[in-house]
Amino acid sequence: MRNNISGASPYEPVIGFSRAVRIDNTIHVSGTGPVGADEGNAETQTRMVLSIIKSVLEKAGARLEDVVRTRMYLTYAEDWESVGKVHGEFFGVIRPAATMVVVAKLLNPAWRIEIEADAVLECAGK
Repeated sequence: MRNNISGASPYEPVIGFSRAVRIDNTIHVSGTGPVGADEGNAETQTRMVLSIIKSVLEKAGARLEDVVRTRMYLTYAEDWESVGKVHGEFFGVIRPAATMVVVAKLLNPAWRIEIEADAVLECAGK
């Protein structure tokens, strides 16, 4: 069964997306930017993004421990260490498969990071 989980973006109905989608025991979290920390440095923005992702996972009945994959999109290659440090604070023990890619731009020019995540619950009944 499909469950669309909304976030706070006013663009969700306009663009036609959900912050996350849960199908059975799998949750896919859309690319998430640092809304509310737009002017922060890469570390601050990454912490905000992962906090937003944690919150939407909880709305979907999951925890960070259920995350099996993250994809990080950086606009500055030199941010990789500070982004990686914060990612490690959230996922150091969990250690999901992770990808870090440098891109030319993100939707908001002030954003230095955007992250996607996929989670799998141990059983569909969770």
